[in-house]
Amino acid sequence: MPHLSSDANLMMITLLLDLDDTLLDTNVDAFIPAYFSGLSAALADRVAPDTMLPALMGGTQAMMASQDPARTLEQVFDDFFYPQLGIPKAELRDQIEHFYDETFPTIQHVTGQRPEAVAFVDWSFASGHRVAIATNPYFPLKAVHHRMRWAGLAPEVYRFALISAFEGFHFTKETGAYFYEFLGQLGWPSDPVVMVGNDLDMDLLPALKVGLPVFWLRDGRDGAHPGIPQGSFADLRRWLEQADPEGLHPSIETPEAVAALLRSTPAAIATLTSGLSDQKWLCEPLPGEWCLTEILCHLRDVDVEVNLERLRRVLAEDNPFISAEDTDRWAEERQYRRQDGRQALADLIAARKELLALLDDLQASQWSRPARHAIFGPMTLQELVTFVAEHDRIHVQQVWKTV
Repeated sequence: MPHLSSDANLMMITLLLDLDDTLLDTNVDAFIPAYFSGLSAALADRVAPDTMLPALMGGTQAMMASQDPARTLEQVFDDFFYPQLGIPKAELRDQIEHFYDETFPTIQHVTGQRPEAVAFVDWSFASGHRVAIATNPYFPLKAVHHRMRWAGLAPEVYRFALISAFEGFHFTKETGAYFYEFLGQLGWPSDPVVMVGNDLDMDLLPALKVGLPVFWLRDGRDGAHPGIPQGSFADLRRWLEQADPEGLHPSIETPEAVAALLRSTPAAIATLTSGLSDQKWLCEPLPGEWCLTEILCHLRDVDVEVNLERLRRVLAEDNPFISAEDTDRWAEERQYRRQDGRQALADLIAARKELLALLDDLQASQWSRPARHAIFGPMTLQELVTFVAEHDRIHVQQVWKTV
């Protein structure tokens, strides 16, 4: 069965597979007009086509530009799209759901399957790899599921570890935070990871910029970007079988990578904890371990009282001394379990946006500003922020395991 793994390959690799023109021949020049025509027809009794197109394009552009960990892409799209139409979402919900249930599947005829893609996915599962669908999350999950079925990779058959869609993601591939939000929602696996895609500008260069290993799926070889592993699905399989796993781990060593991870953390946690009951927020995985509320209160207070203060000092002072802080004891001293975990998440997002605003305004030279840490000794601001990112990664793993 394609969804079962074996011990055939003991080196598990997390494979982030693009969908359109990687696993599925999408034929964008035919797909986009067919999609727009179908949606326009579905809403023709309420929305004029010349109103629909700019609203749809503007909503897509708003998603591409969004770097807000507080809002999902669905919320970003809705906040632009429906005001442009002048109609509340609730009034169009049934028609749009009917479109994705009945009309959208008829667009399949402009796409085509790639048997070599299905064979590669089957091999990946059989080899024990973690396989995920890392499509740019412009569409609702229902639409992504349809396109997966068109590719011969139905979600009812293949147990993909994660599928990105606009309901549960806060960033698109244009922002590097997408890739770390994806890994965060997977629980930040410690195994190697590779982003596989066909689009150099959309799939690969943004991933490379934030330190993710990539493979460029392409038929021809014209010598472009010779430093990027590239080729067919057969080439990809050989490359994975021969790759050194130590070279396939994310490299969070640049300001862009660090900032992307920090931006992704509250977004990934928001999705992981969405819809949980009050009881789940207070459930301990094991006796003595922190519940979700305690984890979120800890992250909030560390950002507000430690991380922000340290960054401000390093930016304002000449080589300041950074004292060590025992923040774990705050869980008992401040009675985190009695607090509101959802509010702690909201407060963390607010504090993190303040921290990111500081980082976004930095000049390249400021990342090298020096400080002296009580435990780690001399360090730069970038090294200090990298510690924050590693702290984030550990607690995202903890949240995922707790959920």
